[in-house]
Amino acid sequence: MSEAATTQASSSRAPSPLWRPRGAWEGAGKTGRYGAAKGPAGIRLMLRDGFGLATLIAADGKEADLRAILTERFGLSLPEAGAAHIEGERGLVWSAPGQWLSVAPSPRDLRDLPEALRGVAAVTDQSDSRALVRISGPQARAMLAKGVAVDLHPRAFGPGQVAVTSIAHIGVQLWQRDAEPTYEIAVARSFAGSFWHWLEHAAAEFGYEVENA
Repeated sequence: MSEAATTQASSSRAPSPLWRPRGAWEGAGKTGRYGAAKGPAGIRLMLRDGFGLATLIAADGKEADLRAILTERFGLSLPEAGAAHIEGERGLVWSAPGQWLSVAPSPRDLRDLPEALRGVAAVTDQSDSRALVRISGPQARAMLAKGVAVDLHPRAFGPGQVAVTSIAHIGVQLWQRDAEPTYEIAVARSFAGSFWHWLEHAAAEFGYEVENA
């Protein structure tokens, strides 16, 4: 084969830039300071990428076994309904009766779950199907109150609590990490752009900073 033909063949096998991995927020959120120009930003938006998420659905009659395995093998505590047990970047978030979302720093941290939970729970990786954003700052609660369909007042919703709800007609899973307050929101990746459009409008009056995790 001639040198020209070899070069042409090699070029035809080169991966297209259109197929490179893309973050869930790419094309939507960009790092920087936006909104109200005066004073410190009232909202901080941290765009999460590279995290691990997996749904766990307990088999009939196996919830006690699931709880035991998660505790003994992974050091994880299975939350009750409406709760999240998170330490650092790792833990479990209640999603529905008999269902939880496992959260980890990366998908690699979840690779042992399917085999460990065989016959006890169905495990489905969700790392590439969700977009995750961390919302904090002194005006975080006020901003979310514009669209979230649950009461976020501290008397009604606090650290370690979870809501499967909607914001601006988009289904979300929301949990509060601490009393600052800091919230984590997971949304279907296909709705990331629409959800970001709502976020930037809701945060604008308070001034907001966008950063990558």
